Amino acid sequence: MLHLLASHASVRKYKDEPISDETLHDLIRAAQHAATSHFVQAYSIVDVTDQDKRDKLAELSRNPVQIIGAARALVFCADLKRLDYAAKKHGKTIEAGTTENFMVSVIDTALLAQNFVIAAESKGYGICYIGGVRNNPEPISELLGLPDHVIPLFGLTLGVPDEANEVKPRLPVEAILHTNEYDEVKYEQILSEYDDVIRAYYANRSTNNKSGGWTEGMADYLSKPRRAYMMDFVKSKGFLQK
Repeated sequence: MLHLLASHASVRKYKDEPISDETLHDLIRAAQHAATSHFVQAYSIVDVTDQDKRDKLAELSRNPVQIIGAARALVFCADLKRLDYAAKKHGKTIEAGTTENFMVSVIDTALLAQNFVIAAESKGYGICYIGGVRNNPEPISELLGLPDHVIPLFGLTLGVPDEANEVKPRLPVEAILHTNEYDEVKYEQILSEYDDVIRAYYANRSTNNKSGGWTEGMADYLSKPRRAYMMDFVKSKGFLQK
């Protein structure tokens, strides 16, 4: 299992082989046993099988290759709508607008998705997360008929791998593990060494070679505002009201 987890790499090119509903349901059932806060299970998955919808999803998320070529194109959603129905059965209304419940729904969905990925990869399938779903969240919500209190967080493609990317070296454990107190003093040395590792990886990988280390890439990526519309969108769906 440790080897499986450490071997993860995104798959963007798939063989033209279907994945049955039975297999998909088995993977989802396994994914559902991820931890969930207070048993709320605040998530939903939309399986996009209609070709017109899939083509539109690919266009809106700006990820046409993997979405159109995958056996399955899924959208993972933070979902408080089902919980609202549950509460109304007992004459109550949930506090869907609190920051805590928003965080719970996002965390629950992420845990579900990662369990799904582990289950899929254990069966030899490949996946690719599609953060591009957040490039156009409002039209994608309309495309998928998502009501208030349901937001698309990310897509996920699933299929039989035709080719896979090399595994990217992660930060060393020492960079993310702190003992008793947060220690930022260590970053100067650790990140300099990690930059060397990433430069070597980028220079020697089989495709898309480039130069630059990890800190340079993060500086370029995170110094620009991205998807600044997300706060307004999330609030428009009934989340983050208080």
